[in-house]
Amino acid sequence: MSGDMQSDATLIPERVGDRLRSARVKAGLDLADIAARTRVPLRHLNALETGDYKSLPSITYSVGFAKAYAKALGEDDQAIAQALRDELGHSTVLERSQPVSFDDEEAGPVPSRKLMWTALAILLLVAAGYALIRNSQQQVPEAVQASAEGDTDQGGEEGAPAGSATPAAPANPAGTVVLTARDPVWLRVYDAADKVLFEKEMAKGESWQVPPDANNPMIRTGRADLLLVTIDGKEVPPLGPPEKTIKDVGISAKAIAARATPPAAPSPSASTPSASVAPATQAAQ
Repeated sequence: MSGDMQSDATLIPERVGDRLRSARVKAGLDLADIAARTRVPLRHLNALETGDYKSLPSITYSVGFAKAYAKALGEDDQAIAQALRDELGHSTVLERSQPVSFDDEEAGPVPSRKLMWTALAILLLVAAGYALIRNSQQQVPEAVQASAEGDTDQGGEEGAPAGSATPAAPANPAGTVVLTARDPVWLRVYDAADKVLFEKEMAKGESWQVPPDANNPMIRTGRADLLLVTIDGKEVPPLGPPEKTIKDVGISAKAIAARATPPAAPSPSASTPSASVAPATQAAQ
């Protein structure tokens, strides 16, 4: 019986997806880490691991994705590519016998260079638009504050004395936080007990609301710049720099407000406590 089992194991070799998954788990990496290193979409990497080759673009791209996956783990990418060809039933000889030939090197782990430059140009345009929006949002409160000060001076008889400034109310720490994907982006949200609250690759335009009763919700993602973060509908700065993995970043309304609030300046009156001492001493003499 054991001889039959060994014979079956020889006849049915380990799938490429199983080999890649085993190497990834041994390296202590998530599938999202491989996607960040190779720039291969998470759904294509998942299809490689599960053997769902029908959802991949083509044989050539499948081989290119597998080679990029193997390189990211320090494995033999050429051996992985040949094993995948054998698994798909398309050996090198069969590929060369077809009327149309494909070059595995052209497949690569990422789209063409022209597409990369186009994506970079779009990203720069989005960043410039965001800067303009932030600038306009900063100018509007200044105009509103100037108008409010003018109203206070004119209505001093009914309210506070003319010329007195009313301190601004602090931001509401219990606001509703919503995450919206500018482009497809993977993220994981978990609480202080490491319980996963949300994990997926969000599609462009897809939104998710952070539970208001969550216990210190935190986020991990490799593309924080692709997430639009709002509190009660108002946009806040990105959670991190572009194309850099962030983790353990708090995304509750209180945590975001604490990051955005500058430290309080020291009171000017505290530095001149002795200004009235000298006249009092002279009067006593």
